Amino acid sequence: MGQTLSEPVVEKGSKRVHEFLFGNVLGGSVPAHQASENGGDDRLIYGVSSMQGWRISMEDAHATVLDLQPVAEDSKEPKPAGTESRLSFFGVYDGHGGDKVALFAGENIHPIIAKQDAFKKGDLEQALKDGFLATDRAILSDPRYEEEVSGCTASVAIVSATKIFVGNAGDSRSVLGVKGRAKPLSFDHKPQNEGEKARITAAGGFVDFGRVNGNLALSRAIGDFEFKKSAELAPEQQIVTAFPDVTVHNISSDDEFLVVACDGIWDCQSSQAVVEFVRRGIAAKQELSKICENMMDNCLASNSETGGVGCDNMTIIIVGLLGAEFRGPGVHHNFDDSDSGYDVDVDSKSKAFGGNKRGRIILLGDGTEVLTDSDDTEMFDRGEEDRDLASQVSKGQAVDSTTTPEKLDDASVKYKGVADTESSVKKEEEKGAESKSK
Repeated sequence: MGQTLSEPVVEKGSKRVHEFLFGNVLGGSVPAHQASENGGDDRLIYGVSSMQGWRISMEDAHATVLDLQPVAEDSKEPKPAGTESRLSFFGVYDGHGGDKVALFAGENIHPIIAKQDAFKKGDLEQALKDGFLATDRAILSDPRYEEEVSGCTASVAIVSATKIFVGNAGDSRSVLGVKGRAKPLSFDHKPQNEGEKARITAAGGFVDFGRVNGNLALSRAIGDFEFKKSAELAPEQQIVTAFPDVTVHNISSDDEFLVVACDGIWDCQSSQAVVEFVRRGIAAKQELSKICENMMDNCLASNSETGGVGCDNMTIIIVGLLGAEFRGPGVHHNFDDSDSGYDVDVDSKSKAFGGNKRGRIILLGDGTEVLTDSDDTEMFDRGEEDRDLASQVSKGQAVDSTTTPEKLDDASVKYKGVADTESSVKKEEEKGAESKSK
């Protein structure tokens, strides 16, 4: 557990966001002070926020880039890209031992990936792998980082019109919401994992109390060069490696949103719980950045004596996929007054993510009103309360979700846990009726 403050810093922000709404991939600087942020185009919308919490310093960084097209070699101006061919980038970097490597990653990983030969050839899976390792080399070759001992996780997603490419090193995580169910697009790299432990020991390291050499609580990271000193070993064979696992997901109309977040969120909530929380926020017509803020507040520990859970820095990005056939009330991304320069059909796109429906109102435990069709029998999921999708991501395996399942009624809203809430309300009403009769 890291050092903590006497009171948490709960101010939300995105000052470590590197946002280039118009494809300014290789230029610009990180804004000094900004509030939580929303953005998007006619394919997707996103919200992002971060919070220092109980930690004595903020060591997270993140990046949101709507247009990740390579810059022309003979020009400083980015090549124009229509939204159909546009590639968007979202990344979360959880620092440890300081914030320098995380800040470097937040500003440099996406342009480094865009410079890779594989990226220019359209091989985004290989570009992510090459880009992560190239980022390590860039830090090592920079004299400003000669004595740097910090490191960071990296969980990043490149979103095209038809696919999501997720590269992950460390224990930050990317999760897809599919019709209300959590589908992992990454898996955590922990030293006690069998494959990770085998690499660590083969490179001359050891795992003690779930930590690499009794020190580091994750087994892959950008930086952390004290664990990468074996000259005879390839970068991906080192005790700790920056080499990412890459998952490729084929987007379907069932895919509603992507969540990329650091372990400050995932240590407090399961993937399924986060997906349900986001869906409730969308049902309440909250901006995605507001849902991010509410999630962090929900995870924040009431005191610093919880053993670290709820005391960490927190960063979360939610990416809404506007092609989704979302079975719920509308999500309004408030582009009505936007002068972003994009010609966005707001009404049609927000309806694609969920339009206002008529029906009965169910009040959830957190105050969210959910509109449903009065005779909707498909609304409730009576499975386990906190179960992720059965199909888990395996190492190096592409995830294909192009199969379209049976369509639900347009007005249906499939929120897990609502059935339990409705049942508990009925029980309270019955108790009240019994007491009155007595």
